Amino acid sequence: MCSGCAINVINMTSILFVCLGNICRSPCAEGVLLHMAKSSKFPSDIHVESCGLGDWHQGNLPDERMRRAAEARGIVLCSRAQPFNPDFFETFDYILAVDHSVMYELHRWAKKPQHKAKIHLATDFSRTYKDQEIPDPYYSDQGGFDLVMDMIEDACEGLLEHLKKQGEE
Repeated sequence: MCSGCAINVINMTSILFVCLGNICRSPCAEGVLLHMAKSSKFPSDIHVESCGLGDWHQGNLPDERMRRAAEARGIVLCSRAQPFNPDFFETFDYILAVDHSVMYELHRWAKKPQHKAKIHLATDFSRTYKDQEIPDPYYSDQGGFDLVMDMIEDACEGLLEHLKKQGEE
């Protein structure tokens, strides 16, 4: 069963994960963060989505291998791929890129300083993988997908801790 990610709440924190095609890394991060927020009974409401720089996979579920890796950890990935929309710069509080090339493109597309300030590397909040790129597992074996899961889980734990601290201030 897929959990909904859209909740209309005032002062809700909105997070967007971005990768290339939106079928491996970013939908995994979306699913992991939603799962962790629900599991930990996160004190604030968050809205989480993912997208890709391109529209090659628009409407598709995440890659089957990514879904298997997530399911092995009790997480269901069910979002549908969507391309990045420039309106997302206004909509989301945090725009998290999975690697430097994605972050570079987002910075190129951002026209205002406040939009650029929303862009971060997804591992900026990670403890173990801080500031590392999350590798694209598409052409790797299952071990590549498991590594992506490890990195994303660590990054999402750190992001939730960051958001909790922000909420306490």
